[in-house]
Amino acid sequence: MAAANRQSRHLPAFLLLALMDGPLHGHAIRAALVERFPGYKADPGATYRTLQALEEAGEVAFHWDTDSRGPARKVYTLTPFGWERLEFWRSDIESRLAVLQTFLDHFKRSKAKKKRARN
Repeated sequence: MAAANRQSRHLPAFLLLALMDGPLHGHAIRAALVERFPGYKADPGATYRTLQALEEAGEVAFHWDTDSRGPARKVYTLTPFGWERLEFWRSDIESRLAVLQTFLDHFKRSKAKKKRARN
């Protein structure tokens, strides 16, 4: 599975996480994710499509920033439902981590047994 596909599965969680610290526009959200997650590679189109889906689901809201120089920007904020979904993602990721840790622990034990058997 390509790295981008693995990242896109959790892209909604990553976007909600970026908004935990306060309102951001799309480019600033992407910059925050690149800074926080080494190797983050979600393309801008996927980011904006996911933000739109989060908006349609009621997880984020936006307002237009017309005070800054340049064109108006959509500035996103978490809604109460977005905070609930962020908690869902935390729980889901913790569960996945526990399963993956079990895999790694079993792999290590099996590899060590195999190595001892060869010696």
